[in-house]
Amino acid sequence: MSIKNIFVLVIVVLLTIIIMQNTDEVKFTILFSTIYMPKVAVLTAVAVAAFILGVLVGRPKNKKYNIGEHYDERHADEDKNTLSDEDRDYISRD
Repeated sequence: MSIKNIFVLVIVVLLTIIIMQNTDEVKFTILFSTIYMPKVAVLTAVAVAAFILGVLVGRPKNKKYNIGEHYDERHADEDKNTLSDEDRDYISRD
């Protein structure tokens, strides 16, 4: 098992323990309405929303790298001849 899997398993177990310890019904005021509901429902909803948000924010982008955007072929010949004569002499010395 990798460290990441162990970490996720520990978080899930701790979250389950916390949720199951808070089953009593409480009053929630959302904007202008008052709702009585179990803490377990609210904690579960918040945990699910946080997970979904984390997945959406943390997923990698599937952007393909296009070298044509960063490299201009018109200047390819110029790039090959960027050494000065002094540099060529220095490199070619034995």
